[in-house]
Amino acid sequence: MKLLLTLFFPTLLLAQEPFPGLTFHEAPRPLSEKASASDWPRFFGPRDNCTSNEGPLLKDLSKLKPVFELVRGDSYASPIISDGKLLHFHAVDSRETLDCLDPETGRRFWTFSYPIKYRDRYGFSAGPRSSPVVRDKRVYLIGVTAMLHCLDLESGKILWKRNLMTEFDIPQYFFGYGPNPVLFQDKLIINIGGKPKDALGVCAAAFDINTGSTAWTLKDEWGASYASPIVTKLHDRPIVAMMAAGESRPTVGGLMIIDPNTGKLHSKFPWRAKVYESVLASTPLALPGNRIFISECYEKGGVLLQFDKKLQPKPLWVERWFGMHMMVPLLLDGTLYGFAGRNPPDTQLKSIDLKSGKLLWENDMIWKEGNLNVGLFRGSFIRCQNRTFTLGEDGIFAEIQLNPKEAKILSTKRLFTAREAWTPPVIHRGLLYITQNSKGMGGSKKRLICYDFRALE
Repeated sequence: MKLLLTLFFPTLLLAQEPFPGLTFHEAPRPLSEKASASDWPRFFGPRDNCTSNEGPLLKDLSKLKPVFELVRGDSYASPIISDGKLLHFHAVDSRETLDCLDPETGRRFWTFSYPIKYRDRYGFSAGPRSSPVVRDKRVYLIGVTAMLHCLDLESGKILWKRNLMTEFDIPQYFFGYGPNPVLFQDKLIINIGGKPKDALGVCAAAFDINTGSTAWTLKDEWGASYASPIVTKLHDRPIVAMMAAGESRPTVGGLMIIDPNTGKLHSKFPWRAKVYESVLASTPLALPGNRIFISECYEKGGVLLQFDKKLQPKPLWVERWFGMHMMVPLLLDGTLYGFAGRNPPDTQLKSIDLKSGKLLWENDMIWKEGNLNVGLFRGSFIRCQNRTFTLGEDGIFAEIQLNPKEAKILSTKRLFTAREAWTPPVIHRGLLYITQNSKGMGGSKKRLICYDFRALE
């Protein structure tokens, strides 16, 4: 009978597969018939800005309860959810591993892994920085050593692969390979950052999504950054907005506007600090009116760019003290909000008028927790309907009310106490997914944790 069940219901049986490191706590509440939900198919979500239409959600964060948790290897990658599958990309025992899981139980459909040799020069995680991208039941992922795979979402079978580090002579850079891939029609577009073999290296490339063959390459002295390229439109023309950087003396890098069909470079806007170890890790934010906001946290800060019909940029304003380290700011009713600053001691939540570039206010977001001063520091946003949430980098989850005059914390819950909670939270079908990227106080392990965030009826 078991054999027959396996033959007729292989997916069902796989979905029921527990595995070491998985702890199931409690089934979530039923999803409301009035609920709005959407997949989270790539880093920063369906709109590339950490916003979604999820809801209704719990009003009181203290009532968040864990559904399941999974021991996590080395990684800064975000969980990706599409077509009823959760993709968890991490490194375990010198193997980069992609686990395909049931989003509501954590149980595994399949797993895929391959060996890597990587040691971070600065002592950070040895796992992937880039998150998978999913479309049409295909998974595209790039590891910390720039191994590119295309997998079948249902089975985990390899459809094609490329060793980008070997093919394009990509250096390790400061923290290994990090940019996320982006999809445009039948192309997978990647900030390659290849080392120059002659005059210029391959800065960006596009690959056919069906075969993996190279569709185009763009050579430039700028290398790879740690920011995610985005596909958007300027003057109704599709473009890729990509932050490119690399490791060089003197430092080079900034924003590139690229034709996604051909790889033609429309324009460049240099925007990188002179600090050697500076990196560009904040994703460009596309804004109405053919504008793009970019930032870095080391020296230059933030700048709002206006693009003409020839796709040439013009700075509208520059604000030195509104530079994001890793996260994308949030636009609400003509005001930008972001956690600006390089490190926790000098990081504040700030508000800036989009039209004028005037700083409206700043808030340290620090308060007492017992005898300790705690805060959100380099937090990351997620916006669902009309509510704004943030994950602080040491494990505090909070709901914040933002307006041009102030920021007000409405509710908080400490999920854990651990450093490097830099991966943005993910919400899918009323469930909240949080990654703990380092060991915590009290002995907690690196984890992926799923919480029941569904509203109480």
